[in-house]
Amino acid sequence: MADTDLFDAIKTVYTRMARAAIKAARDLTAVRLVAVTKEVSAGRVVDAIDNGLREFGESRVQIAREKIPVVREMTGVESLTWHCIGHLQKNKVKTAVELFDLIHSIDSVELASLVNEQATRSGKIQRVLVEVNLAREESKHGMGKDKVINLLEAADWMKNLQVEGLMTIPPFFVDPEKTRPYFSELRDLRENIEARGFVMKELSMGMSNDFEIAIEEGATIVRVGTALFGERRKEAA
Repeated sequence: MADTDLFDAIKTVYTRMARAAIKAARDLTAVRLVAVTKEVSAGRVVDAIDNGLREFGESRVQIAREKIPVVREMTGVESLTWHCIGHLQKNKVKTAVELFDLIHSIDSVELASLVNEQATRSGKIQRVLVEVNLAREESKHGMGKDKVINLLEAADWMKNLQVEGLMTIPPFFVDPEKTRPYFSELRDLRENIEARGFVMKELSMGMSNDFEIAIEEGATIVRVGTALFGERRKEAA
């Protein structure tokens, strides 16, 4: 994808976001675009930065460990926000805490505790989201919504962990309208949690195929890759 194609793709995504926000009577500034750079080279990330993007999501910690320093060296831009959007393995927690501003995939008390311990060692308050598997798909990670409160109560005692909201990945449907019940359910879950005294400002939901529906249902973060960079293909870092 040439630079002009990337610029046009970014413009198209923001236009789609704006239309969805208007339809839902929401302020577009309340929704953040995270560019998913899985299998996107460091050079293409730099192109995205040159075109104004500042928030990026990586699924694999090992790839991010190679890519993020290269991007920083190539651009000199420090004011980037890096999101861990994939499953976080316990043996990758140390590296994840070092690399990422926001981890979207906390799905157990044990993982939350490990992240808190590492953040304590690093002298950092690690911002995280709780991943909820609303469809209970065995092929996907995330916890059942009935277990979220238990995790939040445990996390309240973790001084270096800051839980900022919820994340979900619904089943894929060709018709994006079919994802609406899942996004609505996550929004309702947040409202129920906040009624119990927890602050859940973020809802990370919606990808290239369905982010407009997610915005209509209250998403504050949408994770978009294909609509920006085209179909995934493995590229050199």
